[in-house]
Amino acid sequence: MSDQIYQAAAVGRAKPNFRVIAMIVASAMFMEQLDATVLATALPTMARDFGVSAPSMSITLTSYLLSLAIFIPASGLIADRFGSRTVFRSAIAVFVTGSIFCALSPTLLCLVLARLLQGLGGAMMLPVGRLVLLRSVSRKDMVNAMSWLLVPALIGPILGPPVGGLIVTYLDWRWIFYINVPIGIIGFTLVSIFIEDFKGEAKRRFDTIGFILSGIALGSLLFGFESSSRPGEGAFSLFLIAVGLLFGVAYLKHARRHPAPIMDFSLMKVPSFGTSVIAGSLTRITQGAQPFLLPLYFQLGFGLSAAKAGQLVTAAALGSMAMKAVAPRVLRRFGFRSSLVANGIVATFGYALCAAFRPDWPLGLIFAILVMCGFFMSFQFTAYNTVAYDEIDRDRMSSATSFYTTFQQLMLSLGICVGALALHTSMVANGSQTPQLRDFSAAFLFVTAISITATFWNLRFSRSAGADISGHDAGKAAHASEH
Repeated sequence: MSDQIYQAAAVGRAKPNFRVIAMIVASAMFMEQLDATVLATALPTMARDFGVSAPSMSITLTSYLLSLAIFIPASGLIADRFGSRTVFRSAIAVFVTGSIFCALSPTLLCLVLARLLQGLGGAMMLPVGRLVLLRSVSRKDMVNAMSWLLVPALIGPILGPPVGGLIVTYLDWRWIFYINVPIGIIGFTLVSIFIEDFKGEAKRRFDTIGFILSGIALGSLLFGFESSSRPGEGAFSLFLIAVGLLFGVAYLKHARRHPAPIMDFSLMKVPSFGTSVIAGSLTRITQGAQPFLLPLYFQLGFGLSAAKAGQLVTAAALGSMAMKAVAPRVLRRFGFRSSLVANGIVATFGYALCAAFRPDWPLGLIFAILVMCGFFMSFQFTAYNTVAYDEIDRDRMSSATSFYTTFQQLMLSLGICVGALALHTSMVANGSQTPQLRDFSAAFLFVTAISITATFWNLRFSRSAGADISGHDAGKAAHASEH
């Protein structure tokens, strides 16, 4: 839809409610998140259609990760140059086009190329969608908007496996990609109507060398983390991680000399942003491990069917959705610092409790605990994702969203790596050929032991961090005036 149509639609109407903007952005992100996880369930069926082995289909996952790694860091600069609305709706169009090519792919090579194109769209949707929200919503509505935005990021990986199972069982696997088409068309239209076009004021020189170094570093790290969860690829994953770290060091040296690096690490000096990145990264190790550990736990440890395990795992999605109405009130009452400290401990303890699950536990109780896990973890990420931008200047907002999204994607992948490593280490220590209940228990305790260290970083937030966003100080003043 052209800019003229957008301007005509905009005449004579008020600025849209923040929930409208949040849900438009969230819908696009849900499409991307769901697609990424649904595909994993369908790989064996797709392998039979293409006449290849199931393990060789993993390239369809890693090719998508490659696009994310390369293009996410550049997304902020591209949005500044061409406008956030223009880039966001173009990203939706590219993602949908890539989805169509995926569905029509006659060979594995064609599918991989289509996934690379699809990943380009996904890399732009994630950070630019968040940038659209930050630039369109007033600070007083930011917590509410972020709580709506976070839901797809949490429920996409959880709903993916059961949805993929249904599609593979009752439909052709190509419908995994076709379902993106109507969602994308609706999203493209709504973005054109409701989202304003913001462009950055500064014209930065594109950091070509940094683009190459960061792409190799992030791509190698993401590939390494992802492949570490598959048996027999330990040496290869260690090699990729080593390459990623080497190029990462090279990038850091380059970034210190470049006036406008593609990933601006000086943002870490901003107190609320740097603390949120570090604490959020530690917490995301637990969140990233769950889609890997929980389905295996219920199928291998409990002997449940894939469908039954999928139903249990969706409990966390219900908890995530229930959080939306609670987060603004809690943050207004207690502020970001106190809320992050207390809730972070409760959320981590909830997932640590999964280590005690046993087959003789009532499934209703397990479901209820997972609902609470999803609730508290969703609250934690809503707070992190909001307070991170409290002290970021408007002209650095695009760089900040790209930086934050890059680390978010990296740490979720690292969570899979850590969960798989902990599981395999326990199996070796116990002499198990297949994962036993005690091995899963050890893995849950290990990943949550890492995430609980985020508490020390949460304590470093200022007591007034995000006060004008949450309304915490205003709430205290009003309470004092009543007495």
